[in-house]
Amino acid sequence: MKLRMTRTKWTVAGLLVLLLLGLAWFALQAGTPVQVLAVRRSDLQQSVVATGRLNAPARIELAAEVTAPVLAVLVREGDQVKAGQQLVRLSDAEARAALQQARAAWQEASRRATQQAVVAAPVAVQAVVQAEAAWRAAEREHQRARELVAQGFFSQQKLDEARRAADTAASALQAARVQSRANEPEGIESALAASRVAQAAAAVEVAQARLSRLSISSPVDALVLLRQAEPGSMAQPGRVLLALAAAGGMRIDTAIDEKNLHILSIGMAARAVADAYPGQPFAAKLSYIAPAVDAQRGSVEVRLAVTESPAFLKPDMTVSVELIGASRQGVLVLAAAAVRDADREAPWVLVLRDKRAVRVPVQLGLRGVGTVEISSGLLEGELAIAQTEKALPGDSVRAAPRPAPVKGMEVPSFISR
Repeated sequence: MKLRMTRTKWTVAGLLVLLLLGLAWFALQAGTPVQVLAVRRSDLQQSVVATGRLNAPARIELAAEVTAPVLAVLVREGDQVKAGQQLVRLSDAEARAALQQARAAWQEASRRATQQAVVAAPVAVQAVVQAEAAWRAAEREHQRARELVAQGFFSQQKLDEARRAADTAASALQAARVQSRANEPEGIESALAASRVAQAAAAVEVAQARLSRLSISSPVDALVLLRQAEPGSMAQPGRVLLALAAAGGMRIDTAIDEKNLHILSIGMAARAVADAYPGQPFAAKLSYIAPAVDAQRGSVEVRLAVTESPAFLKPDMTVSVELIGASRQGVLVLAAAAVRDADREAPWVLVLRDKRAVRVPVQLGLRGVGTVEISSGLLEGELAIAQTEKALPGDSVRAAPRPAPVKGMEVPSFISR
């Protein structure tokens, strides 16, 4: 009885071993399950997808140039303002008084210049006429005195006095002529009067400039993004009071991997979608490519102009953008996840053939979003092993069943391709 039970145990153990060996042999023959991706024929559009931010054509920060109390802030966040519209008013009583003083000085200088031209110049001309008459009379008196002295009627003293009178008249005439020339339009007095008027006018401009710095206006049509000043606060040079976004078409700022630089060209069409409004894509166009590559990130900065800005777009929104390049119809395509060394000289694919993983070199064509064109090396319908699988060339493998798709996740069509 005991011998029979021992034999039974060994028989069951042997059967279990045989069963395990059979299962192992079956699993070995069936191969390791791997996720596969089929080579299919489809239309392909070469594109580049990136994430960026919306920006206004220009962001303007307004600050005071002088230290002064804030009297009034005339706008709030979200207001649309026009070019030249006053936004902030600072305390300006002292500056207004200085401007009035400068204007009064200018008026005085202008009137003095008028007086010089209308009064002083004609008076100087008449002084020359009078001096000439006095000099001629003195010369005649001197000539007569000399004749009478020669006849013995006058003494030498009388002649000397007549000579001094003639010399004095000649000197007065010379002074009158100099004064008259100074008061001519090109004379020194006229030049000095014009200089005083110019200095007074410059002082008025300086006073006006100082007054204008106490009133902050919008340089362009814009949207008020930020308000950091309230009446009663103290404005200081360099401290931002308001931030504006210049009106006009929005732009998208983003960075593209440098490996895609050969695809980019100015004017390239694009589609974009804001993360906040995933169901409302809008058009854009590539308008700028940075002249240099960021060596640290390996990317190039680009800008896209939004051709028609939807009303819901706001500065600093996060957007996804697809730059659309060349397209081909009816070509062999494969998911990029199955192509190995795609950015090197010899790309290859691990293909499932006769239950084995086979390394196959391929040539690539256009690259789309998540897919690439297979120019040569594979046939339609072949199954490629995803890079995420641990299979190696020569391994025994089989196609694993595909997981069911997740429902309820809505994403833009150009991202889900």
